[in-house]
Amino acid sequence: MARRKNRQRRKEKSVELVVKISEQGWHGDGIADVDGKRVFVPFTLAGETVRAIVTGTRAKVIEIIEPSSRRVDPPCSHFSHCGGCAVQHLADEPYASWKRHVIEKALANRFIEAPVETLVDAHGAGRRRVTFHARFSDNGVQVGFMQANSHKLVDLERCPILDPELEAATTIARDLVRPLSANLDSLDIQLTVTESGLDCDIRGAGGLDLEARMALSDCANSHDLARITVSGDMVLERRPPVLTFGSAKVTLPPAGFLQATKAGEDVLAKLVLDAAGEANKVADLYCGIGPFTLRLAQRSQVVSFDSDDVAIGALSNAANHTQGLKPVIAHVRDLSHNPLHQSELMGFDAVVFDPPRAGAEAQAMEIAESRVKTVIAVSCNPASFANDSSLLIGGGYKLEKVIPVDQFRYAGHVEMVGVFRR
Repeated sequence: MARRKNRQRRKEKSVELVVKISEQGWHGDGIADVDGKRVFVPFTLAGETVRAIVTGTRAKVIEIIEPSSRRVDPPCSHFSHCGGCAVQHLADEPYASWKRHVIEKALANRFIEAPVETLVDAHGAGRRRVTFHARFSDNGVQVGFMQANSHKLVDLERCPILDPELEAATTIARDLVRPLSANLDSLDIQLTVTESGLDCDIRGAGGLDLEARMALSDCANSHDLARITVSGDMVLERRPPVLTFGSAKVTLPPAGFLQATKAGEDVLAKLVLDAAGEANKVADLYCGIGPFTLRLAQRSQVVSFDSDDVAIGALSNAANHTQGLKPVIAHVRDLSHNPLHQSELMGFDAVVFDPPRAGAEAQAMEIAESRVKTVIAVSCNPASFANDSSLLIGGGYKLEKVIPVDQFRYAGHVEMVGVFRR
């Protein structure tokens, strides 16, 4: 099927056209109407007139004939080549309005009326985690991000949206992968900022011989890395990579899920705690390593669920070694296939759920049939958030408010917190 689609794309005729950009799409692309067909034009803004090469439903800009008054100079010289950012060319105020409107439109598509508050800037110091692609050639090691809709790699020296602790990230990535270049075409290197130093996980390297392990050890010492894992397996740990959630210290599992920015995590946690209020007993669903659980446990009993047994282990260990917390009980459970039944939700004053991008349809259906007074939904996908919201509203909940949170600056993503009351 994939090969057939690729052949169909190759057969599509390309044509040069002058088009008017009518709106900003969910992922940041401008959208033009070409003979009744929506065509996506990257790196353009609503209201602009551009000359572009149109192929099917995609287009590539040749010239901006009439630029928008909202257009600004992008802060990164790689913008429009690197696929990491979509909207560096949009001024701050319309940028915030666009991200808010994305959520409003997703809710409207489900016929949901609810107040969507002003976008909260949670970029903070910058992204605390980055995953670079690395490729090997006769000219050395290339490290960077893929071009948008392409397999071409943009070789980078630095990325301006990263936390200052990742200033030397590309240099570190090159040094890490050089010893692993034999018989390999490419690797992925994930670097994460923790309180005890950078954590590194390398993907695609396979088994390591003694020489490669010694070279990685030398690199860790040279750059003062906390830990190196390869495909999740420990190579060396100079210090446990630690994060603080509330009063608890958590050791980050290799490649464990983490909010994109520290500021984003703090903002989301505060919104969750404010909405939970004085709840005595809270269920934290899709809890991960516990950024909400361990803060909630400072005043509420918390029962937490996640399908990742390693994350649950890290959460339980942190809770067990932190004084002053209310009881925390953590369970391994795949809520997508085995959601908590409405009867299991009896006795909870509040439920928090922060599912993957696909949402939590099965679990939302059970919550909708429960008698839990307060439900707090955290999501990074407006469409799945709207779907889950419609299920809760159908069960008698009112969507009190939605707070957009921007920890993905310049990207076509937005986080949101919805507060539901019965």
